[in-house]
Amino acid sequence: MADNNMSVSTAIAGKKAVYKGRKLRIAIIGCGGIAQAHMAAFKNIDNAEVVAGCDIVQDRLDLMNEKWGIPKEALFRDGTQKPWRAMFKAMKGKIDAVDVCTPNGVHAPAVIDACNAGLHAMTEKPMAMTVKECKDMVAAAKKNKVKLSVGFQRRYQHNSENLAKMRAEGFFGDVMLVKVRACRRRGIPNWGVFGQKDKQGGGPLIDIGVHIIESAMAFLGNPKPVYASAGCWTFLGNKPSTVMSMWPGWDHKTYTVEDFACGQIRFDNGTIMQIEASFADHQKEHDVEDWWAYGTKAGCQWSTSEIYTDQNNMMVNMQPVFMPDSGWDYIFTKKLQNWVDGCLKGTPLGASGEIGLNVQKILCGLYDSAKAGHEVKIAD
Repeated sequence: MADNNMSVSTAIAGKKAVYKGRKLRIAIIGCGGIAQAHMAAFKNIDNAEVVAGCDIVQDRLDLMNEKWGIPKEALFRDGTQKPWRAMFKAMKGKIDAVDVCTPNGVHAPAVIDACNAGLHAMTEKPMAMTVKECKDMVAAAKKNKVKLSVGFQRRYQHNSENLAKMRAEGFFGDVMLVKVRACRRRGIPNWGVFGQKDKQGGGPLIDIGVHIIESAMAFLGNPKPVYASAGCWTFLGNKPSTVMSMWPGWDHKTYTVEDFACGQIRFDNGTIMQIEASFADHQKEHDVEDWWAYGTKAGCQWSTSEIYTDQNNMMVNMQPVFMPDSGWDYIFTKKLQNWVDGCLKGTPLGASGEIGLNVQKILCGLYDSAKAGHEVKIAD
């Protein structure tokens, strides 16, 4: 008789086989909030194991031991701002790769040191603070023949993959315009260093805008950006506020990033990308993360997978009646699985260092244009 407590999917799948192959031995650099999401995802990946970690804050290392079972002797905090160096020395021959989950300003030095130590690297988004840092990271990975990937998980959503495939097959024709929005009405982070430009490189454009920009870039096939025009404004985050919001009481005294940014990128193939990103503005919606594409044969909305085209002499809108779950657990697992497989099997990376560099050129081009007050050419 069947077990009444067993789900249908479990009954069909049966007992999961125990993985006995090689595992990628990973060390976490920066064990704060985003690292916890990575740790949960690694639990879903059979051919990966986290064996070490480092941070400048002891409480985070304690959590790695207490919650995830990382031995205390494999957790490092040496009193410097680069505790990974002590970890590399102590764990030489015991780790294969690093997963960098630090504030943006630490991505480049941590990744470059890891690559020079012969270790594969994953870094959270954005890839770094500047285009030069990204180039140095790519060069270090190539020189040492290791894999470098960037933590862009939105490209792994089912809607992202399906729409990109349709574009590549010619369904949309030539894509003339993509409109990207990553906007919060009032969502300034009240934790971490998200409001400090010297540590993050920027505000909503580089923090939340980067995800939607990269998803749209994956749809477009990663074209080369050639010109940028943009504006950035700070008008709410640098002041105390009594307006009720989901994250009140942010540190306005150290707030040096933009509240709102908008701009335009022109690509070498003629496509235009229009971008809006905000931590705070006066829009109707509370939280928007989406993009819309306009092609010569069809258009689409990313979040809904809705298609706009002509059929049988009629203008029609089409939308899938079912789409599998693309929640955080799924896309974090998929982005990390892609990197792990790339390191162990040599399979293609979804978001390689070169793709991260191309996205960084967009971000820095927009910031450079906003600072200059006019359109700028994006250098190679």
